[in-house]
Amino acid sequence: MQEAWVVAVDMGYGHQRAAYPLRHLSPTGKVLIANNYQGISNKDRAIWQGSRHFYEFFSRSKNIPVVGNFLFDLLIDRMQRIQPFYPTRDLTRPNFQLITTYRTVRGGWGEQLVRLLNQKNIPLITTFPAVAFMAEEHSFKEDIYCVICDSDIARAWAPLSPRKSRIKYLTPCRRATERLSLYGVKDENIHLTGFPLPEENLGTSKLGLLKADLSERIVNLDPERRYRQKFSGTFKQFFKDSKLHEVHRHPLTLSFAVGGAGAQRNIAKDLLRSLYGALVDKRINLNLVAGTRNDVYLYFQKLLNESGLDKHVGKNINIIFATDKEDYFTEFNKSLRTTDVLWTKPSELIFYSALGLPIIIAPPLGSQEDYNKIWLKTVGAGISEENPRYANEWLFDWVNSGWLAEAAMSGFLDGRQFGVENMANVIFKGTKKPAKDYQLI
Repeated sequence: MQEAWVVAVDMGYGHQRAAYPLRHLSPTGKVLIANNYQGISNKDRAIWQGSRHFYEFFSRSKNIPVVGNFLFDLLIDRMQRIQPFYPTRDLTRPNFQLITTYRTVRGGWGEQLVRLLNQKNIPLITTFPAVAFMAEEHSFKEDIYCVICDSDIARAWAPLSPRKSRIKYLTPCRRATERLSLYGVKDENIHLTGFPLPEENLGTSKLGLLKADLSERIVNLDPERRYRQKFSGTFKQFFKDSKLHEVHRHPLTLSFAVGGAGAQRNIAKDLLRSLYGALVDKRINLNLVAGTRNDVYLYFQKLLNESGLDKHVGKNINIIFATDKEDYFTEFNKSLRTTDVLWTKPSELIFYSALGLPIIIAPPLGSQEDYNKIWLKTVGAGISEENPRYANEWLFDWVNSGWLAEAAMSGFLDGRQFGVENMANVIFKGTKKPAKDYQLI
């Protein structure tokens, strides 16, 4: 049997979203949450809670007028800042965050977790670097794999002594692979696999489900047939069985997703005002993705009640919310099958562009998201948002021009869809180069 511990942390959505498609490898069928598992010591819980509350408070502080951006930049972004990639140079020197993490680990943080993991002789897959450091420092017996969740990463993701470390990395794209090399991680410990995408959105190894959803999406995103006329050969090559003249089975559907800290929920206020007429006329469907945050869910409800759009909830407006993160991921992934455009900040969701989802990029939050935005626009799968107050104008202009259809296809053609399979091949078969090399970045 192919079994491995799959360990994430409950801190935002990114680390758990990356672990969710790998949960079937776990001996329990569930992702183990390092900061909230049965039997965690009070000391470990306190350390985790302190770091989580610190990050979420200052992430939300960006909404505070005048001082918000200053506080975030000073206390969060500066600590996690990613150095410019060029010129190529040695970046092995550890930063303050990494040194502090190792000091805490060597003080006993995570020792109890590793004892739990050592009860079974199976590898460890974690989406959070500190867990990988814990495993190595506290003598985890089997192989340690760390899944990278962004297109580029800070020094804090790599070990304190990278040349001596046995931690192996599973990377989503070339830039993350190259960055780890600059940090001193040995080449044999870096495997380019792609990001782990949910298999319920892919289908079989031939991507039948994904292609069926995308072929319908293109009909909605290219009503004037501008993209399909220009790139008819490319489209027919990948969607031989699609019926290009059929009408889509639902109106244009936009999903607006708020991150784990809830920092950008205010965009929804302008969005609802701008799209009011299109929503009332049922020319567009809207998913407001609150995730697992009850405060964001209540905020969305309030906006809908105040605007008079509450009567459309359950019809062409839906709020996606669950109290459990795995339940949320299940509902969110299901909604993506009929989503035509995803509007979100450039988090780990940039890699969902490989599903053929064009992304409207909300303002990034932190250094890693600045780099994610660059990556997404380089692929051609994302477009920076214009003023949300005028979304009723620019959104439909982008649809009618075929621009979003082109972004959808760019993400599909240059994305890596087989992250889960590639990771399994590395971990259980020893595959050295699991990802094909035809993707550009």
